Amino acid sequence: MTDLVVTARGPVQLVELNRPEQLNAMSEELHAGLASVWEDVAADPEARVVVLTGRGRAFSAGGNFDIMTRVQRDAAFRERNVDEARRIITGMVRCPLPVIAAVNGPAVGLGCSLALFSDLVLIADGAYVADPHVQVGLVAGDGGALVLPLLVGLPRAKELLFLGDRVSAEEAVRLGIANRVVPKDKLLDEALRLAERLAALPVRALRETKRAVNLHLEQAIAAVLEPALLAERDSMTDPEHIAAVEKIIAARGAR
Repeated sequence: MTDLVVTARGPVQLVELNRPEQLNAMSEELHAGLASVWEDVAADPEARVVVLTGRGRAFSAGGNFDIMTRVQRDAAFRERNVDEARRIITGMVRCPLPVIAAVNGPAVGLGCSLALFSDLVLIADGAYVADPHVQVGLVAGDGGALVLPLLVGLPRAKELLFLGDRVSAEEAVRLGIANRVVPKDKLLDEALRLAERLAALPVRALRETKRAVNLHLEQAIAAVLEPALLAERDSMTDPEHIAAVEKIIAARGAR
């Protein structure tokens, strides 16, 4: 797999989204890889911590408009896409290893969800997060509707999801979306140092503490995830979504 690169650095599994020219927007390979990688890294008996980041200048731009177009037309592919989204979310929440997100640049849509479901989030100065599902006619089912209310409260979660506004690195820390801002040129080193601190902790105590804290997320998964994902699936064929995607693709082609 080339779109998702996993490298063992001692007890740390470095997971890198590797489509830098596309700002790490999803490909079929990358989306499928993110659905399976959490079980893969947890199966390594030497692994203790995961660091998740993007290569290049973005963490992840989220959706790929070519894939969105195919999802609109291909029911089997649409179901596969939704199933992978389900596995990405549950895989991150249930992965026994702590996951540190090193958000090196824009984290948008699914990229935002990847950051939100990480256990600790370091964000580069100048980076931002945003969930613009609604702006392109989609239900924010693959993460935002589930986890944002737990992080920032209902009123602010609704504002962020309804409007899709960018949240700066500093604002993300203030809201509780990220732990701290780090200079971009020091971000990965800082994330790896933090990972080494976590790797040195008693394994069972750390893993069981993550599991206990994530019971709050498990409750949300039980109540929210399935209806949210199915609502997003249904919105994938909504005329307003189709028109929004066509407009964006046409605008990009006219440049």
